[in-house]
Amino acid sequence: MNLNKEYWENRYQNEDTSWDTGSITTPLKEYIDQIKNKDLKILIPGAGNSYEFDYLIANGFKNVYVIDISSHPINKLRSKNPKFEKQILIGDFFKHKGAYDIIIEQTFFCALDPTLRNNYITKMNDLLKPKGKIVGLLFNFPLSSEGPPFGGSIDEYQNSFSKLFTTKILEKAYNSIKPRLGRELFFIFEKK
Repeated sequence: MNLNKEYWENRYQNEDTSWDTGSITTPLKEYIDQIKNKDLKILIPGAGNSYEFDYLIANGFKNVYVIDISSHPINKLRSKNPKFEKQILIGDFFKHKGAYDIIIEQTFFCALDPTLRNNYITKMNDLLKPKGKIVGLLFNFPLSSEGPPFGGSIDEYQNSFSKLFTTKILEKAYNSIKPRLGRELFFIFEKK
């Protein structure tokens, strides 16, 4: 399976988006609700329909960027948020340049081919400012070749991220949406 731009465009055009929750998920909403500094520079990679972007903008955050390889969800997002069009990017995350305080992870890591996981971790490190954080959700079920999504475990994630990041939180999400209950880990990894 080649998880390239065409693959994702086809999934969106055929409305084959079973991962799409239709709104921001509770763990991310509750995390965002406690952020006081609305000037933080935030990136949401592999954004898809990015309900997180909509929620952040609606709550006064103006320095929020999204990137996705697929034009379909990005064009939808741009039409809903024309004032932020320059912050809604079509492109390859691995070629993106920037410096962010927070990167929000919502189904992107587990949608990538597992062979790209080390590249993802390195790129996240490159995109974060000193002491910057990756915050979000990772799937908590066995990694297999069936996917996306591709799973993983607390031990796998801890081992993979620990070279470049300090684990602040990595635990079962207690407030997952019903279809994902018991299958998600909430995490905060801080750049070393």
